[in-house]
Amino acid sequence: YVLKADGLAAGKGVVILEELADAKAELTAMLADAKFGKASQKVVIEEFLDGIELSCFVLTDGKSYKMLPMAKDYKRIGEGDTGLNTGGMGAVSPVPFADEAFVQKIKDQVVAPTMRGLQLDRIPYVGFVFIGLIKVGENPKVIEYNVRMGDPETQVVLPRIQNDLFELLQATAFGTLDSINLSIDKRSVSTIVAVSGGYPESYEKGKAIRGIDPSDFVVHAGTAIVDEELVTNGGRVLSATAIGNDHNQAIEQSYKALAKIDFEGIYYRKDIGFDL
Repeated sequence: YVLKADGLAAGKGVVILEELADAKAELTAMLADAKFGKASQKVVIEEFLDGIELSCFVLTDGKSYKMLPMAKDYKRIGEGDTGLNTGGMGAVSPVPFADEAFVQKIKDQVVAPTMRGLQLDRIPYVGFVFIGLIKVGENPKVIEYNVRMGDPETQVVLPRIQNDLFELLQATAFGTLDSINLSIDKRSVSTIVAVSGGYPESYEKGKAIRGIDPSDFVVHAGTAIVDEELVTNGGRVLSATAIGNDHNQAIEQSYKALAKIDFEGIYYRKDIGFDL
């Protein structure tokens, strides 16, 4: 059973449950007990789709569009994709199971009809479209749309775009996106997120962070400078991004960067890419 808070819930508003009794209890918690505050005043009950997820990113100037590199992220807090949903524990790009034929299906069955639909409905949308997909058998199914890049997928998508990002966004704003030839690095990029102990539930802030190597590609999220010391200041604290010839090599480099970093309660999944 899939229950989804219909409002903004910081990426944590989806709950997947095996048993009907658990689903009823969770629905009560969302609606009656305001588990997600205003976000769960309305709850969507969805079909459970069994497959492997991936993220598709599109940039559109309202007339033409460019498909950006695909990515796969890992939302659950526990290894083997278990436990509570999070804002994202890691990501890789490209997605090994998204071959040319499957990407063509995504374009034909999802992206092109979506872009046509925006125009038919006279929605003058300019910017990023995030499409959360799941591969069920050999076909893509849409889980969600969003009007932004994804997190932490952005950390693995942007390094693969070899064009000047400013020029790409400028062309999007001025309606000249069709004049841009997108150049994509064929190498793999991974990012793995280190979180505060207790996340995505309650956690403490203000833990001193040590060991970040300036030569590593570390992206800060929940960090702050307090009395000239770098400390934790959020649930997802930072992520280690790396580039490799394939996803295994990239993931290995991300883990090497994370192994140097320490703060009290640090946790990160040791199995990013396990299903690829």
